[in-house]
Amino acid sequence: MTRQTTEPLSPIPTIRVVAGAILRDGRVLSAQRPMGTSSTIAGMWELPGGKVDSGETDQQALARELMEELGVQVRVGSFLAEHAIQQATRVIHLLAYQCELLAGEPTALEHAELRWLSPDELRSVPWAAGDQTFLPFIESQLRSLRG
Repeated sequence: MTRQTTEPLSPIPTIRVVAGAILRDGRVLSAQRPMGTSSTIAGMWELPGGKVDSGETDQQALARELMEELGVQVRVGSFLAEHAIQQATRVIHLLAYQCELLAGEPTALEHAELRWLSPDELRSVPWAAGDQTFLPFIESQLRSLRG
């Protein structure tokens, strides 16, 4: 017997976005969104990443986005956390993964600035709302690396 529902499958579109927590020397790489855009998060800080394209896995999308945004090659590692942001016309499903740098030095190709932040510095910059959810997970990861 097939289960039927009268509810719409997806009343508003969902966009899947992946973010990379690149850790090095007890710090995480943070990226500042460029100013002068109409985005509500212009000038805010975030984990670098971007949208998952049709046919891509989260890992493929994140590796591609980090190459495009930072000019680096990474290994996408363990899943950290996720968060959904309801907007008027869409839902942003944001997922964060820990990443390991394999090649290249991060360069701000699409961001205003990059900073390596220690656990004690994480809250020294204004984070985009979606990324604020990830801070406790990142802080825990960084502190566990310190032993």
